[in-house]
Amino acid sequence: MRIRLAVFLLALAPLFAADNKIAGGNGTLYVGGRPGRIFIIDEATEKVTGEIPLKVGAPIDLSISQDRKRFYLLNIAFEDVEIVDIASKKVVDTFRLSEGNKKMRIFGVEADPLDRYVILTVKSATKQSDRFEIGATTLYQYDLKEHKIMRTIPWPNGDEREGIGMRFSPDGKLLYLFGDDIIVYNTTDFKQVDKWELSRPIEDGFGRINFGFPDDLNEEPGFYTSIFNVQDPVQNRRIMGIARVNLAKKDVDFYPLGPASGVGNFSLAPGRKWGYGLHSEIGKYEFWSFDLEHRKLGPHMEFAGRPRMALKTSSNGKLLYIYQAGNTIDLYDAATFKYLRTISLDADVTTGLYVMGPK
Repeated sequence: MRIRLAVFLLALAPLFAADNKIAGGNGTLYVGGRPGRIFIIDEATEKVTGEIPLKVGAPIDLSISQDRKRFYLLNIAFEDVEIVDIASKKVVDTFRLSEGNKKMRIFGVEADPLDRYVILTVKSATKQSDRFEIGATTLYQYDLKEHKIMRTIPWPNGDEREGIGMRFSPDGKLLYLFGDDIIVYNTTDFKQVDKWELSRPIEDGFGRINFGFPDDLNEEPGFYTSIFNVQDPVQNRRIMGIARVNLAKKDVDFYPLGPASGVGNFSLAPGRKWGYGLHSEIGKYEFWSFDLEHRKLGPHMEFAGRPRMALKTSSNGKLLYIYQAGNTIDLYDAATFKYLRTISLDADVTTGLYVMGPK
């Protein structure tokens, strides 16, 4: 009788394990990889369910349109831009600017919200008989329908830069350029219409805030939340805090949390009540959590990380995905930071990971 009971319990064990399994949700994961494809991973089953084959080789940078219907990607040579329709899983357009002995390296792509054109950050290299002539870094407006450069966009105050962060307003009427300050262009003739002087401290006696604006599918359009470090000139120390930036109103809601601890790679959880970050140095890798609803630090814990890694939250906020520099995505419990399991791919990933929730 005891033997039969033991066999019966063993048979039920997988069912109990399945019931207790912490799942990430019912979304879809997209990540670029070698030799030239985008992996499609079903979040519920944690299995690769398809691939989008690319035409111009391995992608090095992957960004998403504001309506979340298209991917824009750069290939590893920084010469070709490829546009992917997510629903049909097909490449719908490609273009390059290089011609003959003139290489045009594209280091930034920002798509108009209506997908009519893109803003490109480009640097040229022309091969001569005895040398290469390196051109100035230039901003171009490129027409996606006509496949031609529409105009050269002037640098703010004529101050050429090697690169610059860019974002369109949700309605596409404004283009924000991120540097020491935020310069605002209209998109009718790309002339400056406003300036947000973030080089100045947000409060008297407080250091300036430095930040960029990565894609975050859990954020409201026109808003950006992240970890920011500021300099306290009175105490001569760096302070870590959380800031939420409203571009339209030129407003920064910042609150300090404690001494700067080298935490970065911020990932906003669905619902925007929690955020997570990574402390990464050789021999010391830590998960950090941030209770955004109550404006305080959450738990943090050391874990077996990677020398190079990136972080994303699952579509339901219950899992943390660690990826980059390899062919695996490690899954951790967001509540306890316990390692759970690994998704293995058959090639190294080369781009950021997008977690898209169920429709």
